[in-house]
Amino acid sequence: MGVGDHDDPAVRMFGLESLGPGYKHRPAREYKEGMMGFLLRLVVRGGKEGYGMSRLHVFGWAGDVTVRARAPRAPFAALLLADYGASVLRIDRPHPRANSGTLPEATADLLTRRKSSIAVDLKSSGGIALLESILCHVDVLLDPFRPGVLESLLSSIDDVLARNPRLIIARLTGFRRDGPYANMAGHDINYLAVCGVLSQLGRTGAPPYAPANILADFAGGGLMCAFGILLALFARTASGKGQVVENNMVDGVAYLGSIMRYARKSRFWNQPRGENVLDGGCPWYDVYECKDGGFMAVGALEPHFFRQLVKRLGLPERGLLAQREDRTTWPGMKKLFRQRFLERTRKSWENIFQGVDACCTPVLEQQELEESDYEQRLPVHPDVSTGLILEHSQAWNSAGLVPGAGGLDTLEQWFGWKFGREIKTVRGGLIKIDTPKI
Repeated sequence: MGVGDHDDPAVRMFGLESLGPGYKHRPAREYKEGMMGFLLRLVVRGGKEGYGMSRLHVFGWAGDVTVRARAPRAPFAALLLADYGASVLRIDRPHPRANSGTLPEATADLLTRRKSSIAVDLKSSGGIALLESILCHVDVLLDPFRPGVLESLLSSIDDVLARNPRLIIARLTGFRRDGPYANMAGHDINYLAVCGVLSQLGRTGAPPYAPANILADFAGGGLMCAFGILLALFARTASGKGQVVENNMVDGVAYLGSIMRYARKSRFWNQPRGENVLDGGCPWYDVYECKDGGFMAVGALEPHFFRQLVKRLGLPERGLLAQREDRTTWPGMKKLFRQRFLERTRKSWENIFQGVDACCTPVLEQQELEESDYEQRLPVHPDVSTGLILEHSQAWNSAGLVPGAGGLDTLEQWFGWKFGREIKTVRGGLIKIDTPKI
């Protein structure tokens, strides 16, 4: 059986050659995103663009505005899926103007590209009925809240899985679900702190330094969660069944830091923070200021790259090559490099190192990249399961997402639900209309 012979979009997405004679086709479902999670449905894009997650429907909750602005890991996981074709629906809190012709202002969430929204009152029985109706037909629920929140909304997770055996519940917390921090609030810096990674980041003689919220929220959280969802989808193509996928940012970022953990017991990283090769201690792996206030990044780890570096800096090549493995010479060598880079502007150094294998590049700022029409691209480029085009305006600006924007259209596309027939608004939140049984 070839890839193109499969009707299940998950099979096409992963490019499976064969599932064997026991494989039974199951209809494609939907994914969605929102205030407490995301639900997904996988539908394949065909034609010249190839196969992909062209109608992966993601459903979940937005939560409190301030929390969403500071905790973007779940929206980021959904954004990854959306950029490769998912249809993403976010659930917002009720608002008097949501789901109407005069929508409220956009929320603080900036990771809203290709997403739509509905406002749902999850404290009402009608809102819960709507949620449970959707869960019967979706593929993935992404739950980004602390333990117990999802359980407080649903009668039973087991019952939900029984009604929809193909459902994948991806649970993304900050701390582990067990241990002393399980029920505590936290943010990126806290997850870095308790897994040991933060202790290895920063300059010598200074406190540990957290690099914004890239490591835990995005890499150890959103990215790892999206990876877990894909693993579960892959498994489901063979078993036909979903599963619960547990993710937490402590374990996620600790896994990212595996090499840092192992390297502590080698000469590569066995010194105090800020005195090792990759953490700012090494003169040929650092950032240097230029005459005009710009910066150049140096990463000349290998001897042949280092040779080109000192040559272009106009420094004595032979003496520095002989000294580079002697850590006692590093402070003096770093001072020498610092003085030399200050003699020219960044542009001048760019010209000197352009096309040279010295691992020396300019530190470009976001504004200058945007003004130069730099092309931002999606991170992965499969030959067949292609992502969507990332327009220049989408790459550099986010208009946010208004509660209720586009959500009614999305529900009609997914389920054929029409406003006033299957759903209606009560006090600013959508609810499911009870259909009389004949």
